[in-house]
Amino acid sequence: MIQTQTKTVTFDEFVAWYPENSVNKYELHNGVIVEMSKGTGDHSAVAGFISGEVYLEIRQQQLPYLVPREYTVKSVSDKSGYCPDVIVLDLPALESEPRWKKESIITMGASVRLAVEVVSTNWQDDYLVKVAEYEILGISEYWVVDYAALGGRRFIGNPKQPTISVYQLVDGEYQISQFRGDDRVESLAFPELRLTAEQIFRAGLPPTEPS
Repeated sequence: MIQTQTKTVTFDEFVAWYPENSVNKYELHNGVIVEMSKGTGDHSAVAGFISGEVYLEIRQQQLPYLVPREYTVKSVSDKSGYCPDVIVLDLPALESEPRWKKESIITMGASVRLAVEVVSTNWQDDYLVKVAEYEILGISEYWVVDYAALGGRRFIGNPKQPTISVYQLVDGEYQISQFRGDDRVESLAFPELRLTAEQIFRAGLPPTEPS
């Protein structure tokens, strides 16, 4: 994550600034524009696998959901805007989104059925900042996929191990469930999904044979 300026800006100023057709991805963190670091091959593989699996589930179950390519989630505070690695939107709810059709901007948590962050070196943002922001916004389900066990021990245990933390909104507050190894990941957005944590960590590749 690379900070691009020192003067704080509003969300609308960030949107107006955003370079058209940029190959880089930017987020707004508490008024500061940051360039998101390029993900590793493993990071991209895990995010792509999740996106593909939820898309297949949407098709198979004929759910009124959308997995968009471009999007920004605006915070309630008007000081931040985020681009989760994967997002699943509720098509009927998008009809009430004032900025979606023209700007691909999401302003209401009810429009988001699932947001996923695949953890990289800036893991504090995923476990601390975005959990709080998405809870306030009212996003019903948020996954933190820590395939390389980069997060702090207070989040993924000691000794650290690859973990998927699933935050689900209950009475306005996130309740967390964690999944590791052969645990089947339980999702309210996709109750029929049949994936283990290990399958996600390996991006669908079969386990390596012992030498």
